[in-house]
Amino acid sequence: MTVTPDLAAARVAATDWAALGAELDVHGSAPTAPLLTPAECRDLTALYEKPELFRTTVDMARHRFGSGEYRYFTHELPAPVAALRAALYPGLLPVARDWAARLGRPAPWPDSLEEWLEQCHAAGQDRSAQILLRYREGDWNALHRDVFGDLVFPLQVVVGLDEYGADYTGGEFLMVEQRPRAQSRGTATVLPRGRGVVFTTRERPVRTRRGWSAGAMRHGVSVVRSGRRHALGLVFHDAA
Repeated sequence: MTVTPDLAAARVAATDWAALGAELDVHGSAPTAPLLTPAECRDLTALYEKPELFRTTVDMARHRFGSGEYRYFTHELPAPVAALRAALYPGLLPVARDWAARLGRPAPWPDSLEEWLEQCHAAGQDRSAQILLRYREGDWNALHRDVFGDLVFPLQVVVGLDEYGADYTGGEFLMVEQRPRAQSRGTATVLPRGRGVVFTTRERPVRTRRGWSAGAMRHGVSVVRSGRRHALGLVFHDAA
């Protein structure tokens, strides 16, 4: 794998961040430019077979999270995972701060990811939250939020590692917005191999007659109809 910090930064810079921010405002999720090549995706997928790289494995059915499995990396992240996470944070930070301002909330996130993670660790959130997920035919992920503690970064990224329609079918990325005094609104997104989807960790700003309010949102994965689906989850706060 050859994803250096400079290469990751260049790929992240190819995203139209103004358009991404506008789409996040409307839908709570938005796609990035390509972040990984097919070969790099295959290399990351192969890491699933190396349990020494992970701090724990979660059986979703056992915990009633759905069906499937995922593994949390240790803090010794593979170079591509660390490089992408560090490269994405500066692009996401203005959106996070803008959303906080609209909602009248503090924006505690410093300019560097390293400083923010130090704050998480000082608060007792010191476990890696970077995830490699594996779904087989019939697997799915229940609607949820990835909060993990009191210190939360409001955006995260999922990167597809398999080719939709060839390696698997079904397994669309889902987002559902809980609207007050109205039925929920859902979106389904195919996750292209090597591309990311930025999405809200728990809510997005929604304009109301009285100003801005927080629209609660959850995410999940629809039932995989065939094949096997892998994804990389990048979370910008660590877990308690």
